[in-house]
Amino acid sequence: MNPVDEKIIIKKLKAGDNEAYKYLYDYHYVALCKLSYYMLKDKIQAESIVSDVIFHLWEIRENLELVPPLRNYLIIAVRNKCLNYLALKQQEVEIRFSVMERAGIQLQNIIPDNQQPLGTLIKKELEHKIQEVIQKLPPVCKQVFMMSRFREMSYEEISQELGISVNTVKYHIKNALVVLKKEFGTFLCIFLAFYPTLLF
Repeated sequence: MNPVDEKIIIKKLKAGDNEAYKYLYDYHYVALCKLSYYMLKDKIQAESIVSDVIFHLWEIRENLELVPPLRNYLIIAVRNKCLNYLALKQQEVEIRFSVMERAGIQLQNIIPDNQQPLGTLIKKELEHKIQEVIQKLPPVCKQVFMMSRFREMSYEEISQELGISVNTVKYHIKNALVVLKKEFGTFLCIFLAFYPTLLF
């Protein structure tokens, strides 16, 4: 459509005409998704942002001074929303790294290279930290915990193999969990993302 046509579209948009809303999707959605994906490299998030921008335009249409071409407005809106999203994601990463540093996870050990994704490297560093904490447990407590969480043995099986009561097994598991939760509590959400059952 040419600028004259879009002046009509803008009038219809302000009047709440659904055909004008449909026009925004039919003529601009695909191009805006390409722009959003170029910035985010995430197809689902890119489409979500474009849909949000178009819907927001529809919501505030009566208060906007729109002029053709509409794509100029939409491109700026999508670009700004993508930049805000990227800024928030970066902030989340910086917060996680800050918390991990306070917990003793060394950032230099989890910087990604071309072969290993960041998640894999974080998990390896967490595994190393878990082993460090477990090694500090009292011998029987450590043995019971490892049998339960890593060999997936039941309390009854551990009780029979070690010749101790089930209540004693529970006691050692509880003590081990207290220590682990204390060590990893400062970034428990990161820990549980990789080991959702280890502390429960």
